[in-house]
Amino acid sequence: MIDIPDELIATQYAYNGVAGRAFVAALPGLAGRFLEEWGLRRDGAAMYGMCALVLPVVREADGVPAALKLQLVDEETVGEPVALRAWGAAGAGAVGVLGHDPGTGALLLERLDEGRPLSGVAGGGGVPGGSRLVGEVADARHAVTVLGEVLARLAAVPAPEGLRTLGDAVERMLAAAPDAVGRLADEEERRLLADCAAAVREVAGEPGDRLLHWDLHYDNVLAGRADAGRAGEWVALDPKPLAGDPGFELFPALDNLFDAGEVVWRFDALTEALGMERDRGRARAWTLGRVLQNAVWAVGDGERELAPDHAEIARRLLGVW
Repeated sequence: MIDIPDELIATQYAYNGVAGRAFVAALPGLAGRFLEEWGLRRDGAAMYGMCALVLPVVREADGVPAALKLQLVDEETVGEPVALRAWGAAGAGAVGVLGHDPGTGALLLERLDEGRPLSGVAGGGGVPGGSRLVGEVADARHAVTVLGEVLARLAAVPAPEGLRTLGDAVERMLAAAPDAVGRLADEEERRLLADCAAAVREVAGEPGDRLLHWDLHYDNVLAGRADAGRAGEWVALDPKPLAGDPGFELFPALDNLFDAGEVVWRFDALTEALGMERDRGRARAWTLGRVLQNAVWAVGDGERELAPDHAEIARRLLGVW
């Protein structure tokens, strides 16, 4: 029996509507099919995220631990196997692909140590705008440094053909920006979002060609396993890949485990890791682009204010706090 977590059902129903309901209904059958076809044995409790069910498994033919990932195929997830294989070929530090079914999007992935996410190194989240203990800051900064190293390896790889592009995303967000600005209730937030859009317009003509993860936060980096020869290695997983400028990758690491007082330090550390310390203006503009992108989506869902942490990131990077 495959138990579908209530939280996964709720997110699929909320964000994917009819397609999400169909996906949830099909999950038990999909899981049974690939457990049989790929010769897999369940090896632990089911895990899940916003969009995927993940079953720890063992390959019966050779005893190799793996993870069966089942997710709805959409514009964000369709490129995942392409990106993972490109990073794998380059030795860039992403989770390995052991199998893929293009028709359903099912993936058989290398098993990582799900009990050791990079977020655990940070010692938990900070309080927005609040102070943190010296030891907690040191731990969080170590996590940022590790994530920057992972990010640099991933972004060094050129994007394969056929992935969605940052150029297309920028065109859509800039077209929607005036309406998003106008729908915000607070005048200061309207100015803030307009400044984000202005910054993006300055770099829109050079969207870049690197292979981007798009969602590289501290819970999407796990420790590798010794039985896979990756002891001591931090490994990226769960990309929503696109082709673009590495500066567009920084926002998740600023927003996840948010700490207002650490925004500028994190930004500087990440740009240095990416070799962008002499081009921080471009990195800043693309990070403000993520604020704009999220605001466009939120306004489309009926919100009339910026998420507080997103607004604070924009203020800190624009120097208006």
